[in-house]
Amino acid sequence: MVISTMAPRPARERLLFLDALRGLALILMVLNHTGRWWQSGHMTWPRYYLIYVSLTLAAPAFLFLVGFSVALSTSRTESARAALWKGTVRGFRLILAGLLLNLLVFPDPSIWKTVWNNGVLQTIGLGILIATPGALLLRWRAARWGLLALAAAGYLAFWWEFPALQEWVKAHPADSKILFFEFPPWPWLSLVLVGLVIGGWWVKRSDARERARYIWVMAGAGVLCLLWFFAWDWWAQTPKRWMFTRDFSLNNHWTPRGAMLAWVMGMIFCQMALFYWLIEILRLPVRWLVILGQTALFLYFTHHLIVLTLVNQWLGLAFNNWWLFALANLLLVVLLVYMGKGWQEIKRVYRDRWRDRVRARLPALSVFPRA
Repeated sequence: MVISTMAPRPARERLLFLDALRGLALILMVLNHTGRWWQSGHMTWPRYYLIYVSLTLAAPAFLFLVGFSVALSTSRTESARAALWKGTVRGFRLILAGLLLNLLVFPDPSIWKTVWNNGVLQTIGLGILIATPGALLLRWRAARWGLLALAAAGYLAFWWEFPALQEWVKAHPADSKILFFEFPPWPWLSLVLVGLVIGGWWVKRSDARERARYIWVMAGAGVLCLLWFFAWDWWAQTPKRWMFTRDFSLNNHWTPRGAMLAWVMGMIFCQMALFYWLIEILRLPVRWLVILGQTALFLYFTHHLIVLTLVNQWLGLAFNNWWLFALANLLLVVLLVYMGKGWQEIKRVYRDRWRDRVRARLPALSVFPRA
């Protein structure tokens, strides 16, 4: 079989199928935003489903991969101290980036309140801060199952308290946006913890054959989730299929409920298996998608400035014709690929020419790990 001839990758080599999957999630998130901000007029059904389906695929994949990647990164770091320092720096950097994004892209008369609104970058940053010490516990089986139990308990508590949370949000419209806005930590950190544990199980399988078998088990679990989702939906004759009204909506932001959990997890598992097969086995050349994934956080930040600030607010453009909309999105993705390549080159130049000089002039930094 093809699988048996694959040599194990070096320990520190990036898993390109994860980068490509992250790149796809970025494209879906961009489509979600252009569907909201590049089309005007009434909400047609094609536009509605573009926004809904892209949201259910993009955001969960991003947050799941946060936990999965933390498990991989921590396993490759030489010491617990270095791993904690690296996770802390990265987590707080993303939280600050999210606050800056609020300031630049979502201005409001009460600007200082708007700055503190939660966003997906803040949730990712907090997820890294929490997942990093959790990753140090993954060597113990009891800890792995404990983290999964904590993830389930967090989500179920949100479900139980949802009616009370709705009332609290109504009573505190400004303060609630700090805690419950755009993929809030509660309950979305539960998905980060699930990704962390599944990533920890992946790390324990260093052999290429074992990892391939693990991926196919994941694919089987994903298919079972999707079969259950569609079978239950057909049997229950759900009156509001593929609509936001079937899920949790808090502060007008989406969280999956009930059967949609099976859709979310099934699609994550199936996408991971598909990209593993295409990239790790077939070696499909998708360098452009990998670039998007490797620079996803930078592009997530900057695409807001293009899609909303420049095109929507400054130029006032709308693409209500679907062909024009598709062409505009294609050009945007091409632009993002080249922006990602440029960002990688800037970071390379910084690493090669400036980082060591900066550290040499700031000897105090030498007390910290250089992970």
